[in-house]
Order: sequence, then C-alpha cells, then structure tokens
Amino acid sequence: MKDPYEVANRLDAVDYLVDEGLAMAMFLAIRLGKPLLLEGEPGVGKTAAAKALSLALDTPLIRLQCYEGLTAGEALYEWNYQRQLLAIRLAEARHEKLADADLFTAEFLQERAILRAVRHQGPTPPVLLIDEIDRADDEFEALLFEFLGEAAITIPELGTFTAVRPPIVVLTSNRSRDLHDALRRRCLYHWIEFPAPARAAEIVRRAVPGAAEPLIRTATEFVGRVRGLELDKAPGLAETIDWVSALSALGVADLTDAAVVSTLGTIAKTPDDRTAVALVVSEEAP
Repeated sequence: MKDPYEVANRLDAVDYLVDEGLAMAMFLAIRLGKPLLLEGEPGVGKTAAAKALSLALDTPLIRLQCYEGLTAGEALYEWNYQRQLLAIRLAEARHEKLADADLFTAEFLQERAILRAVRHQGPTPPVLLIDEIDRADDEFEALLFEFLGEAAITIPELGTFTAVRPPIVVLTSNRSRDLHDALRRRCLYHWIEFPAPARAAEIVRRAVPGAAEPLIRTATEFVGRVRGLELDKAPGLAETIDWVSALSALGVADLTDAAVVSTLGTIAKTPDDRTAVALVVSEEAP
C-alpha cells in the first residue's frame, strides 16, 4: 500500500472504518515490517482491525488466542511425539536403530500459529493476530522477543527459521496487566478510542443495514452516554450492533418503544449494569 489513505480506503471497502491515526499505524506496520500493538477498552474493534486488514490485503489471517498458561508448544511449535514413537517401533521391528537426530527432523515438527506465519510461502505475507497478549504470562512474552524483533524462530534441534516475507503482526491488549518494556520496544503502538457517535452510527449502519435510521442514530448516541456511567463493563461496538440488531428484529424504529428495556441484556452484561442502564432508559422515556 502506498500511503495511509489507501489503507483506509481498502479497509472501508471491507466495512471497517478507521481514523487517520489507526490508518497511519497500520500503514507503518506494513511498510516498516514492524509488529503493531493495539490497545483500548474491550469492544473498540482491536481484533476486528486485524481481521479486516487480512480481508483488505486478501491474505490469510492466522490467529493466536492468548490465555494464562499458554506455552511455546501451543503457540510456536511442538514435536509430534506419537509419530516419533511410531517411527521408533517400526525401526525396532526392522532391527534398526534410530539416533536422536533421526527423530527431531522437519518430518516430525508440528507447526503452531507463529511458526506457521514464519514459514508461510504465499505471495503476500499473512496477518498474524496475537490476541489479548495481556492474558498470557510474562514468560510467554519473553518467548516472543526473537520473533517480534527478527521475524524468526529458533528450534534447537533444527536451527533458526526466518520468514522470507515477515508476517504482518497485530497484537491486542485490554491492559488487564502491564506488558514488558522489551515487548513494547519491538512494536509500533496505537490506542483505539471508542468512535465518535457519527462514526459509530456509520459502523452500525453497515453491520445492520435493515435497521431504521432513527434507531441507529439514537441507539449509538445512547450507548455513548451510557459509557459515561460507572459500569462493570462499558458496552462496546459489538454490543451496540447486537442491540440494534435485536431491536430491528423486533420491528423497533426508535428508543421510545416499550421493547427497549427487555433487550438491554445485549449491552448490559451484569445485573448492576442492567439496573443502571434501565434507569437511564426510564429517565429518557417521554
């Protein structure tokens, strides 16, 4: 891509709207071959950004969902122990002897998400999404340093694999814990804000094309106000889209309809949040 405007236009073509800051961050990640760390509140579209980028570039999306206890064997590579055991038994049946070097070859290697991205052979590098890196342990972050800095993985038995075309790496974080400075140094960075009401309305309009225009406008404005409350979980774009979809399916044209309160489970995900949001609905009712 030649500039951030082309990035924005291509993403717009796959119904993902970006502001100038995110378009610039994505452009630089592609042009410089640097990983991009996206942070922001849950529901602002961090994961969707990586998915949309893969669609815009017409390249595969390889996703690694992080969680506590994630290991190298689950994220980078693992040896196929069952095949190794079968090879040993076959060798014994033939009265042959296998050396360790015979068992630790590419034939017995199982690629996980990161190694698969490094060894990708297509004409366009894949988009590698390392989702919710803040859910993984500190030790797992350290496993990523070589890959993030050099687009390479070292396997002691086989040597170092370096990507011919470095994958486009997008890491996301909800800031549930602080990330290591060494990881941040290896990445470009962008904080995604909740979109302004007008842009939020355009996003919802594309996601729920059958919804009435007054409903889209008032619902996105209402959710924007609700985020100012002290909620356990502020509703994001995904919840807004779910809410408008539910209301539209019920034939609701605006927020004055009595069915609004019964659908609040789409945007309020705890009992306290539902009570707080329902109170705002009742106060704004004509």
